[in-house]
Amino acid sequence: MRFSRRAEAVTPFYAMEFGKHAAELEATGVHVVKLNIGEPDFGAPPAFLEAIRGLTDGRPLAYTGALGLPELRERIAQFSGAQFGAPIDARRVVVTTGASAALLLSCAALIDPGDEVLVGDPSYPCNRRFAESFGADVRLLGTGPSSRFQLRPDDVADAWSERTRGVMIASPSNPTGTSLAYDDLLDLCRGAEDRDGWRIVDEIYLGLADGERRSVAADDPGAIVINSFSKYFGMTGWRLGWAVLPEEMIPVAERLAQNYYICPPTPSQMAALTCFDPQTIAEAEARRNTLHGRRNLVLDGLRRIGLDVPVPPDGAFYVYVDVSPTGLTASEFCERALASAHVALTPGKDFGDIGAERYVRLSYATAESDLRIGLERLGEFVSGLPAAE
Repeated sequence: MRFSRRAEAVTPFYAMEFGKHAAELEATGVHVVKLNIGEPDFGAPPAFLEAIRGLTDGRPLAYTGALGLPELRERIAQFSGAQFGAPIDARRVVVTTGASAALLLSCAALIDPGDEVLVGDPSYPCNRRFAESFGADVRLLGTGPSSRFQLRPDDVADAWSERTRGVMIASPSNPTGTSLAYDDLLDLCRGAEDRDGWRIVDEIYLGLADGERRSVAADDPGAIVINSFSKYFGMTGWRLGWAVLPEEMIPVAERLAQNYYICPPTPSQMAALTCFDPQTIAEAEARRNTLHGRRNLVLDGLRRIGLDVPVPPDGAFYVYVDVSPTGLTASEFCERALASAHVALTPGKDFGDIGAERYVRLSYATAESDLRIGLERLGEFVSGLPAAE
């Protein structure tokens, strides 16, 4: 069978690959501490699950409109204003099958073959894969600790060329958990707008950020803003996200959604109305505080082990760890940590080229008990390496 060049060019998603190897180990009876996957262990909110149970009464669960249930779009718009300081018209909200489908629609609507798209390095790999699938030439712009692993407005301005059509940004970011200062984010977006370029801003971790949480949708109505129920609400498997789009893009997104996946999952949409009730917001905020406590635990533990986190995160649930002092590459570190310490991590090559073999991503979205065990095992592993002797 002959496969497309697109399919052949896609590299593995290493976070999932290490998850697969961890599952193989566990099948032999080994306990593996899985710190490789960005999936909150809390699960969906209780009110959502209760609503789902009520929907399994045999009623028909027909397709909704391609843009999502009108009442859910309205609740998301209200949430955007109350939680993120960005009151928006519900007509600009498109409910999608996870944030991935929002990125799919956006890239399909905006990218022609040969268009240059600017993306930070490191960054979430699937974002650039979507762009490449529609023929984009993705240009990775290196970042580092001095910029908190974030693209700065000057970086984008300096890199913009005649072929550049847009930029993809995430704040807070996966894999680093770091944010771009809001004023800088807005300047970056306005710089793209001045060049007649589009900007996709991934805000799926904004609900978990420290301090004031302000969406760029508040001040840039031309930005494409992506969000999700997966992280703040812990609903990964229910596959529900949304996008806030410029008004002129709505009919384009509707046609594409109709053809690509018809509509988001109906029961997930119906039950998700409960996510915006006060008790569920309070539950989500309590979980956010729990994640902050886990972050402190992990940072303290890594410091004792002697592993450096050059930029402490201020959002999401990741730390980006510099493992170069161990004498191992990031890939070697992850492979040996899994094999001998039974701790699953993700190497930096998942997220770009700059620092790919220097940094490892650790997710603290798992229970505190497992975090403590994982840190103890990593400490023993690192202390036994030649570079640590």
